[in-house]
Amino acid sequence: MAQTRERIVAQADELFYTRGFEATSLADIAAPLGLSRGNFYYHFKTKDEILEAVIDLRLERTALMLRAWETESDTPLDRIICFIRILIQNRSKIMAWGCPVGTLVSELSKLEHVAHTHAAELFRLFIDWLAEEFRRAGRTQDAEALATHLMGRSQGVAALAQAFADPALIEAEVQQMTDWARQQIAAPA
Repeated sequence: MAQTRERIVAQADELFYTRGFEATSLADIAAPLGLSRGNFYYHFKTKDEILEAVIDLRLERTALMLRAWETESDTPLDRIICFIRILIQNRSKIMAWGCPVGTLVSELSKLEHVAHTHAAELFRLFIDWLAEEFRRAGRTQDAEALATHLMGRSQGVAALAQAFADPALIEAEVQQMTDWARQQIAAPA
């Protein structure tokens, strides 16, 4: 039973990203999985319940990714660069559908959906993590501001990448953000 629930959440996650939350119906989620209406409703009664599960899944995946970066990278700068380079790693998807975090949070905000605050926790997770890395690098006084700036810039790059579908734009912006991060780490706090 847990496996069916996980399949539903994974399918919904993909469709909410590629089509949007509002444009995705329960039938859109259930049909590719071959689930009967009864089997589907056993796991989720409403699309809002699925949305909450999708947000939880994204929070869990993001936390795992951040922990992996901490394990795989030796310095705070290296870890910050891992965050920046995610734009390159996911460029095809970003050019097609935008940032999965930004697009979901933006859509839920426009809909004035109650889950908007829960979805925004994805941004908070990234910002808090980045701020901690800036602190570890010695930028204790302005770590939160630096983290928020970097998150905002990455969201702008994702929006432009989707608008222009230009991989060169992503490459250039990632290089500029990387250079900026190096300057911030080298600068006195």
